[in-house]
Amino acid sequence: MCPRHPIENRGFTLIELMITVAIIAILAAIALPNYTQYVVRGKIAEATSELSQWRNRMERYFQDNRSFEDGCDATKPAGTKYFTYTCEADKESYTLTATGIAAQGVNGYVYTVDESNAKATTQFAGAAASASCWQTRAGGC
Repeated sequence: MCPRHPIENRGFTLIELMITVAIIAILAAIALPNYTQYVVRGKIAEATSELSQWRNRMERYFQDNRSFEDGCDATKPAGTKYFTYTCEADKESYTLTATGIAAQGVNGYVYTVDESNAKATTQFAGAAASASCWQTRAGGC
């Protein structure tokens, strides 16, 4: 007959469980904001891409018509998901604007470009906007 062995504790102590929960909470507090910013940067790519393409279409329109005046409607982007696009144009100049749609998580982001290819971020949620570039992250272009 074997001598009885003492009963071994199997499982976790409350302290071990609390330490594990604390570590997970710290990792989540760091990862979630970074992930959210990553997703927003991906959505911003639509605005910068569409504005670049729209600018090219406006320049072609000018070559054909010698005026930007009616080019806005003729060249406007279609089928966009995260931004709305507007255009102000006269005979010799234009300004194209992309404004983030709140329901798509890009509220507070506004980008512009004009006939001289001057790119600007007129509004960037949670940070100062840049008047000289299309800003894709806080604090930089």
